[in-house]
Amino acid sequence: PRSDCVTAEQLCLSDSTCNATYRILENCALAKTRLLPLDRDSRVRCLNAEFDLGNSSLLHCRCHRRMKRQEHCLRVFWTVHSSMTDGYFNLETSPYENPANEEHWKTDYNKLAALVSGKNCSQLAGDATNPCLKATHVCNLSKKCVRLRTEYASICTKGAGSEDVCDRRRCHRGLRNFFEKVPEDFTKRILFCPCQDEFCGERRRKTIVPDCSFQSNAKPNCLWLLDSCLEDHICKSQLADFQQNCQPADTSPDGCSLHNHAACLQAYMGMIGTPMTPNYVSNSSVEISLWCTCESSGNQKEKCDQILGMFESNKCL
Repeated sequence: PRSDCVTAEQLCLSDSTCNATYRILENCALAKTRLLPLDRDSRVRCLNAEFDLGNSSLLHCRCHRRMKRQEHCLRVFWTVHSSMTDGYFNLETSPYENPANEEHWKTDYNKLAALVSGKNCSQLAGDATNPCLKATHVCNLSKKCVRLRTEYASICTKGAGSEDVCDRRRCHRGLRNFFEKVPEDFTKRILFCPCQDEFCGERRRKTIVPDCSFQSNAKPNCLWLLDSCLEDHICKSQLADFQQNCQPADTSPDGCSLHNHAACLQAYMGMIGTPMTPNYVSNSSVEISLWCTCESSGNQKEKCDQILGMFESNKCL
């Protein structure tokens, strides 16, 4: 079985040959992070170092979404695979292990609420017409769910409706905390509740407090959002996971190349709380988008459209 990258790094550092190779890769990754151009010899040295790892556990390690030291693990992964980021918006492989299983995502609302509350679910009966309200009430039955939801909502609404600007970084951190630490049985219901009317749709659209986490006064260029994402290990990792698991396929009946909608939706959730946070664009549809534009992209218009298209017109998603 694959080891996680933190364990693999420790094993490598205890071996003098692997240690020396890994230090070369660290310098290569650092140069990329700082956007320093590498000359031909340096690029060859970096590729050779990656090749020299051969079949070591470091080259094949992965990370888990809810593991301790996740950011450290992801840093190790991208250090070893720094050559994979040469392609613009083409990260190829997700650093995460174990994509979501379809069956794992099929949960009965009332059964879930009964397990959490230990009571009958009569208090949820009145929410039948608004699944998003019902999802919120189910969340309220879990101490962890309601605590972390209240936490991010409080952070993300500070400054709303006044001249103060909300702290978007803290808001994103609160959202990531919620989606990483609360069981998916709760989070997915809040985010993907099925709506039949605009009141429900508005509640769903505002799940992530978009005034702070999603929107800004002016839409930035999508290429700028991508650059911000690639500078952050977590965002880059979630984007690689999203690209892998939400890859559309026109010839596939379900629109997905990997035929796993659960893994795609899980990857979509992972993008929330990153610089490339997506959201519903209206309260009357399930269409989603990034808050960015491809106007004034010059000769990179095609790349920009590709980024936006992965969210706006993705048949798999």
